[in-house]
Amino acid sequence: MQKHVSTSETIFDFGVPNPFSKIMEENGYTVKNTKGEDLDNDHTALQTEEYSVFTAFEIFEHLLNPYTILQNVKCDKLLISIPLRLWFSPAYRSKTDMWDRHYHEFEDWQLDWLLEKTGWKITDRLQFTHPVKKLGLRPLLRYFTPRYYIVVAEKIK
Repeated sequence: MQKHVSTSETIFDFGVPNPFSKIMEENGYTVKNTKGEDLDNDHTALQTEEYSVFTAFEIFEHLLNPYTILQNVKCDKLLISIPLRLWFSPAYRSKTDMWDRHYHEFEDWQLDWLLEKTGWKITDRLQFTHPVKKLGLRPLLRYFTPRYYIVVAEKIK
């Protein structure tokens, strides 16, 4: 974050306030969030809030149509992170919380293509793992297999 975003920029963090929103604020960033509306259907906040950076950390996989969201972002810089699709794990679906489900299980090239198709140029990217302190085959695979993908992109003018 500090590598790509100045504390003088206003961040629109897509989704409700979360632990990372608080970390950004504690580090001097001005952060705005959505209010819990259905983000697939209601793009009002994207169009009415004032912001210079759009962030979406671990949210695009929950949306049915991230294409439309990206078309409606009104600033020139974004940061997006997604969990990557893992061949050894099915798509995540909470049985008790309808908002806590993954509609998309992205591969890195799919997010890249989505950004390209909606007029964004990726300027930086990183994949990283998420080791867990458990025993078993899946925890072992998570130690070596990239689990997350984060990109920084600029609007093509």
